[in-house]
Amino acid sequence: MAEIEVPTDHLHETMHEKAHEEGGGFTLKVALASALIAVLAAICALFAGSYSDEAMMAQIQSSDQWAFYQAKSIKASVLEGRVELLKSLHRRVDPRETAKAAKDRADMAGIKSKAEDLARRSRRLGGKADILSRGMTLFQIAIALSAISVLTKRRFLWGIGLALGAAGTVILALGLR
Repeated sequence: MAEIEVPTDHLHETMHEKAHEEGGGFTLKVALASALIAVLAAICALFAGSYSDEAMMAQIQSSDQWAFYQAKSIKASVLEGRVELLKSLHRRVDPRETAKAAKDRADMAGIKSKAEDLARRSRRLGGKADILSRGMTLFQIAIALSAISVLTKRRFLWGIGLALGAAGTVILALGLR
């Protein structure tokens, strides 16, 4: 599973340094909130990567089922063509060939259903991965704004960062249901 990286380590270091310089207060609160947001971002990244991998596997399995479906269809068509040719030439038709062609045609419905189910699963999991990726982006922006608020001493930026972190949390919850 390819893990999605959250590149915010340097921001955490900067906030940690500023918190020690000031002795706490505003910077400490921002640093703690950012650490919590970073944990949520990591959770979001983990699930986004996992859902993305599962979606890809389901899509591969769906493609395999469609290939199997096509193989059955070709096999049944060849057998049916052979039976029709033998009939037109007034030759004896082996009933096993007719039965095999009918069985292949009957098997195709189940194979098609399985392929369609896997394709739906792939789309659903891919959608979850996309949602969680958006949440992760909001968390990253929230952390960046928090760091900027510490560096510029502008509290409103931290408020925006907290709002984005809250929105990311809602998206995380939606992506996990």
